[in-house]
Amino acid sequence: MTELLAGFIVLMLIFFYLGIGVWVFIGLLLVSVTVQIFVLDMSFAKIGAIASSIMLRSSSSWELAAIPMFIWMGDIIFRTDISMRLFRGLTPLVNRIPGRLLHVNIVGCTLFAAVSGSSTATAVTVGKISLEELSKRYYDPLISVGSLAGAGSLGLLIPPSIVMIVYGILAEVSIVQLFAAGVFPGLMIAALYSAYIAGAVKFKPSLVPDEGVERRPFSMSDVKDLSPILILIAVVLGSIYSGLATPSEAAAIGVTVALLLSLVTKQLTLNLFTESIMSSVKMSAMVVSLVVAAALLSTTMGYLHLPQKIAASIAELDLSPYALMAILAAFYVLLGLFLEGISITVMSLPITLPLVIQAGFDPMWFGVFLILMVELATITPPVGFNLFVLQGLTNMPIGKIAKAAAPFFVLLVVGVVILTIFPQIALWLPQHIAGKS
Repeated sequence: MTELLAGFIVLMLIFFYLGIGVWVFIGLLLVSVTVQIFVLDMSFAKIGAIASSIMLRSSSSWELAAIPMFIWMGDIIFRTDISMRLFRGLTPLVNRIPGRLLHVNIVGCTLFAAVSGSSTATAVTVGKISLEELSKRYYDPLISVGSLAGAGSLGLLIPPSIVMIVYGILAEVSIVQLFAAGVFPGLMIAALYSAYIAGAVKFKPSLVPDEGVERRPFSMSDVKDLSPILILIAVVLGSIYSGLATPSEAAAIGVTVALLLSLVTKQLTLNLFTESIMSSVKMSAMVVSLVVAAALLSTTMGYLHLPQKIAASIAELDLSPYALMAILAAFYVLLGLFLEGISITVMSLPITLPLVIQAGFDPMWFGVFLILMVELATITPPVGFNLFVLQGLTNMPIGKIAKAAAPFFVLLVVGVVILTIFPQIALWLPQHIAGKS
């Protein structure tokens, strides 16, 4: 059987299993086992030996320990009033910028992304307060919802990011350096969002009416409101970049600080503690299951020699590096119509990473590129998670929310183009950190 036919069979099996509605990780396992039996003609004993070895190796990775810890930290914050404090503390800082409180969505999501690691958690936590407050003040609902859809996706890019950890494990790159690579691109995307809001308001002032706008100077009470999230950012990212802790250790420290903050603010209850643990266990089990299933699928593709064959076929096309990235970008946007971010990452990486490395791109840079593509998926119908989250918060039709998010989708595409032309935006900080270590 030719590699081209084998690749077509794998693709059809993926569409079939996911199309019948099975969980993604089960679908990936079924694809692997089906190919091993009917294409590679392996015995059940050999399949079992391969699967047990791969699952044990991939699930016992020390880096995976960071995932449940970061998820738990974000869940603790979600169940407290930190988002309300964040809104109050940011209000006087943004009131003099064109667009005023709309920038709370951008700045608030940027800050919360630095402690949550999740796009969905970022959008929900900031949105549950900001959307209500913006509605009370008669801000245009479309730009309010659209800005939150776009800014919520920053939870995937600004460290610590769950998707970054998954990518780092699968691509075998330093997670600390990968976190560093996401900092400047994340701030660049946030700046693009804020610049767009300021320009849109200048062009159409009615988007931001004056009714109910609170104008007051920044005070110590605002510092107090912002202090919980700033403390978490300083503790988690500070411990990682100073070299005092690995990402997994920093995540455990972050959970401890989050629990202490909820205790100090008198919000830590037995109910909060148990519910946050249960929620985190469920989400962590899903993520780790995907990582394990992806490892088995990657090995199966290796037996088929698919990555090498596809890489050789594309090399024969003599595409320029930029043409290759344009094709991959279109491929990821297409995947984003049907899958969520972690699934996109684990399913595509065995094929796309060898292509990118062969074209001369840095795998650290590609990690940021891929995560930007995943961010696009979070605001792309029909499966964009952030769109569904915002539908639950606002009861707007999904089509209207997608329309509101469209300008921010375009801005993300602009960010991808800038990052591709100027890769040092992502690479300078990790190279600087590596040079110091």
